[in-house]
Parts: sequence; C-alpha cells; structure tokens
Amino acid sequence: MNNLVILPILIPLLVGIILIFFKNSKHIQRVASVIATSAMLIVASYMTYIVYTDGIQTIELGAWPAPFGIVLVADLLSSSLVTLSALLSIVCLLFAFQTFSAEREKNYFHPFFLFLMVGVNGSFLTGDLFNLFVFFEVMLIASFILISMGSKRYQLRESLKYVIINTVSSMFFITAVAYLYGVTGTLNMADLSQKVAELEQTGVVSVIAVIFLFVFGTKSAIFPLYYWLPHSYFAPPAAIAALFGGLLTKVGVYTLMRTYTLIFPHDQLVFQILLIIGGLTMFIGVLGAVSQFDFKRILAVHIVSQVGYMIMGIGIFTPLAIAGTFYFLVHNIIVKSALFLYAGIAEKITGTSHLKQMSGLLKTHPYVGWLFFIAAFSLAGIPPLSGFFGKFALVVAGLEAGHYFIIAVSLITGVLTLFSMLKIFMTSFWGEVKAPDPDAKNKKVGKLLVTTLPLVALTIILGVAAEPFIQFSLELAEQLMDPSDYINSVLKE
Repeated sequence: MNNLVILPILIPLLVGIILIFFKNSKHIQRVASVIATSAMLIVASYMTYIVYTDGIQTIELGAWPAPFGIVLVADLLSSSLVTLSALLSIVCLLFAFQTFSAEREKNYFHPFFLFLMVGVNGSFLTGDLFNLFVFFEVMLIASFILISMGSKRYQLRESLKYVIINTVSSMFFITAVAYLYGVTGTLNMADLSQKVAELEQTGVVSVIAVIFLFVFGTKSAIFPLYYWLPHSYFAPPAAIAALFGGLLTKVGVYTLMRTYTLIFPHDQLVFQILLIIGGLTMFIGVLGAVSQFDFKRILAVHIVSQVGYMIMGIGIFTPLAIAGTFYFLVHNIIVKSALFLYAGIAEKITGTSHLKQMSGLLKTHPYVGWLFFIAAFSLAGIPPLSGFFGKFALVVAGLEAGHYFIIAVSLITGVLTLFSMLKIFMTSFWGEVKAPDPDAKNKKVGKLLVTTLPLVALTIILGVAAEPFIQFSLELAEQLMDPSDYINSVLKE
C-alpha cells in the first residue's frame, strides 16, 4: 500500500517524458494529459483516505532506511494538498484546451505542465530537505517555461525578474541546507526534528531558521519579498495564472508549515517575526489591490494579501490556528484559481482586462457574473462560503492567544478585500454594456464556465458543510503540532 505514495510523482513524470516525443500531436497530448491528471486525482484521493484511516504512509526509495535514504511521506497535510493540486491541474488543463492556440500547445506545454506537477507533488511528499530543494527546482524550471510561453515582450521581461528572484532564493536555500547539515549531520526531516531539539547551539539554529524563512518567504511572496509576484503572475494566460496563483505560492506556505512545526517548533523568535510579517503582508497587499484598476492585477496583488492570513496563522502557532491556516489554505487555492479563470473569461469576452474599458457583462453573460460574485464573496470572507470559516478560525485562535492587534489588521484587510471585489463586480459586470470588442455579446463561454464549476461548488460545500472539514483540519493540526507519529513512521521507532 505504501507504493501509493510515489505514484503522484511517478505518473506525471513518465507521461510528461513520453509526451515530449508527441509534441506535434495535439490530440494525443490532450488525452494523455487528462488521463495523467485524472489518475493523479484518483490515487491522491485514495491515499488521503488510507492516511486518514490507517495513519501516515511512507516509502523508502531503494530500500535504504531513513535517515540515510530518500523517503517519501504522506500524512494528512501532504496527501490532502496533493489531492487538491491534482483537482486544480485538471480544471486548469481543461480551461487551457479552450483558450490556448495550437501553436502554444505544440511548444511542449503539456510535458512542462506535467513536470510542474512533479515538482509540486514531490515538494508536498518528500521527507528530507535536500530533495525538497530538488523538487523545488523541478517546479521552478517548469514554471519558468510556462510563464514565458507566448514570448510577448511583457511576458519575457517579467519572466526574467521571476527567474532572477527565484534563482537567488534557491542559492540561499542550498546554503541553509548546507548549514543545517553541518550542524546536525542529517537532512531527513524526522531526524532533524529530534536532533535540532537536542542542540545546545540555539543561536545557530535561529540563524538557520531565519534563512529558511527568507527562502520560503520568497516562494510564498511575503512582505517585503513579494514585489516579484504581481507582475509575474499578470503576464501568463489565465489558465497558467490560475495554476500559479492558486498553487505555487501555497507550496511555499506548506514548507513554512512543515519546517516550523516539525524542525523549528521551539524557536519563538521566528514565530514573533511571522506574526509581524503576516500583518504587514496582508495589509500592504490589500492596499495594493485596492489601488489597481485591472482585473488580473487586482487578483495577482491579492495573492500577497491572502498569504498574509496563512503566515499569521503559523505565527500564532496553536492547534486552532494551524487548523485555520490549513482550512484557509485549501479555500484560497480553490477560490483564487477560480477568480483568475473568470478574469480570463472576461478578457476573452471583452478583449481587455482593464476595468475602465469593460462594463455590463452581467447583461451579456449573467452566469459569468454570478459565478464570479460567489467566488469573490468567498475570497472576502462572507458567510456561508469557505472564506468566512477559514478567517473565523484564525480570528478565534488569535483572540484566544491575545494577539488583538494582528486580528484587528486581519479584519480591516477583510473589509478592504470586499471593497476591491465589489469594485471589480460593479465596474465590470454591472452597468451598461461597454466593451472594446464589438462581438462581445456573441462570445460563447459555456464550455469555459463548465470547467470552473467544480471550484465554485467546492467553496460552497466547504462553507455550507463546514463542520466535517473543520474537524478534519483540527485532526490535521494535532498531527502537525505533535510530530511524534510522523517521526515514528519515518524512523520506524
């Protein structure tokens, strides 16, 4: 049964390699990509069920026992995120089929899309820091290709910034890994959890923890390391922007959750820094979103703001806060991706993403408008949608821990988020029809809307039926806050 753990990595890797040799066959590439992502979803869903019922699953590659060999670990956090990433990959892939040109698909889009999923799933499932670095690099190289695909001047300019920033971050990553190995003699996360706790050199450990904060904070786009994200995620087509905006920064948040609950849980300095950074990230991010007048730019800047809530939850560091962080993370992956797809639909209809150049879409395409409305209100945290319950758990956890100021900042951020979402709705969807594209009324977008329905349905279900999902999140948080099961499963103690 443990062989399940490697399949979410192996399936997209093998199919991606095969599709390199079929670059000129659009039909084969599409069918194979859908089969691969669907198989990922089925395997990941079953793996999550097994983890929930039977406990943490591990596999030792090459039969080398941990901590000496490479180990993959599926606990509640990693398996559920792999499941969600598989679902999102299917949605974005089907959306891309309707919006990408044949030429773009022939330029190795499908192989690199699947290689991106290799990096994402590997980052979630790996049990040691060096292989986390390796999977990060796989993910980043694939994202470099996807974000520049199209070769427009703006894309290439922003892609260059994206490459430079992430390359610098990777240099610090491998430096931090080297320092940690020099201090502890291991890179296995479960082994590190024990050895770091036994170290008397607390100052050295704190420095290493802060370096990792810089690395994973850059990947997550926290303050003040967020400046690369809004322009970079504005550049690619909607399907790629939805995948990046919904998933890639959340891989950075996942690594923060994993390392600071497992390896550095006793370093109070880092958690104090995380609280401050979380407040600054959410507030400055939402101010940037409010000031924008472009559909996609507002959503791109909002990624920064929403990451701030997750960083705040990690900084509070109580079981309820970690549960709220996970719930909010899942909600944000779903809703942020859906909103980027609706931005792509609006741009397809009108030929622009600038708010002042579009109006009246609710009259010409009412289903687009109301589905966007649901996703937008969920992002703002309006009940009974998923965004409300994620924020509610974080607010309660913050009040219980006595962090009143940061909670006040989060509530103000929520109000400004609602304002920016209403600005999009009132400007783009309300009012008289005004679009630069004379055929806007006749644009049929039914197939595009169908691909987004699973995401909208999920944000409603996560809100209306919140109790079992909150309970799952609390069990997941207990598993993270008490890593003994993780350690015992990996080291076979």
